[in-house]
Amino acid sequence: MAVLHAGDPLDKARAAMILLHGRGASAEDIMTVGAELAQPGFAYLAPQAAGNAWYPNPFTAPLEANEPYLSSALEVVENLLARVEETIPAQRVILLGFSQGACLTLEFAVRHARRYGGVVAFSGGLIGPDGTPRDYPGAFDGTPAFLGCSDVDPHIRADRVVEAGEVFERMGAHVTLRLYPGMGHTVNQDEIDSVRKMVGAI
Repeated sequence: MAVLHAGDPLDKARAAMILLHGRGASAEDIMTVGAELAQPGFAYLAPQAAGNAWYPNPFTAPLEANEPYLSSALEVVENLLARVEETIPAQRVILLGFSQGACLTLEFAVRHARRYGGVVAFSGGLIGPDGTPRDYPGAFDGTPAFLGCSDVDPHIRADRVVEAGEVFERMGAHVTLRLYPGMGHTVNQDEIDSVRKMVGAI
């Protein structure tokens, strides 16, 4: 599986960011976000999903409806993070995603909760239908988390973003949640500026 790499080599970098693209997009697309957050000493890694999608059905579908693709996608992130952690500790790794990639980022993080450099979800929520139990083991130990989304996003309901923020808060993350009135399904400058501060703090 291809992984696009920008910034410093892993063995020279002091920090890293793993970027997960949205449905129908590519590693190259999400790396444009990485370029806006570029910081000296960082390695930026963006895996490419097969067929440009991490899983086939909406993130609100029953979990089994997205298998085995969801488990495979979570494994991609796990393996890539393990590779990064050979030289960079998780406390200096930011997990970031947009849209379907944001949902995958959030879901991976809650299933592997610990202290990260940061968790960023641009237009995403936790995976599974409404009412899915959210009793995950582990704690984020003060991990900064940023969740941003339009209040009228056609793919991500605002209440699912709020739910994810509440779960992260309950698990010990420092959550910043912003719903932007009338915004399209995109990333805005306020989101970039907010995450730039997170990157600068590592």
